[in-house]
Amino acid sequence: MTGQKNVMRALLREHGRTYAAEAGIRLRDTPQPLYRTLVLATLLSARIRASVAVSTARALYEAGLRDPRRMADATWQQRVDALGAGGYRRYDERTATQLGDGARLLLDDFAGDLRTMRKQADGDVDELRALLRRTPGLGATGADIFLREVQDVWTEYAPFLDTKALEGAERLGLPREPAALTRLAKGASHAELAAALVRAALDQRVADDCLARAG
Repeated sequence: MTGQKNVMRALLREHGRTYAAEAGIRLRDTPQPLYRTLVLATLLSARIRASVAVSTARALYEAGLRDPRRMADATWQQRVDALGAGGYRRYDERTATQLGDGARLLLDDFAGDLRTMRKQADGDVDELRALLRRTPGLGATGADIFLREVQDVWTEYAPFLDTKALEGAERLGLPREPAALTRLAKGASHAELAAALVRAALDQRVADDCLARAG
């Protein structure tokens, strides 16, 4: 148990930062940061490096595409250009279309406010997943990414540690049960714990570094 505590301490100290925080999103239960996190989850769900998705989320914000109305009103080429500025070139044309369609869906069905979606789901994680998956380009992976990132704000879904996070726990020799992991984390942010575990799942070097520091 002491060894696992040391691993968890090293993991959170070195890698316990959400992807939203990396993208410059100060996550609160307000429309704009929630929407920016949804866009980030869409970008992260593609087969592309997380660092590129994060830089592209920043580029979209800097281009003014920071809420569903501005995203929907932008031209397709403006969205393509912003994606390219962030380095998101492999999927830029398709993603530009998906971001426009997703923004219009959010405006039409939820008045542009993801809190309306939260209210409709009423604490049912499967219902919320289904609602999120209606977003073009998001899919099951993106829905889980969004839930991982927002769980400290939408606390009825915490702790949310999906399959990818639990893969990271296994790689680190930690328990695969969310309750056991949160106990080891000793009150740390659930979202930061999830992000750190995902980093270990995605990069063997992260796991090796934490194990070396714990030893």
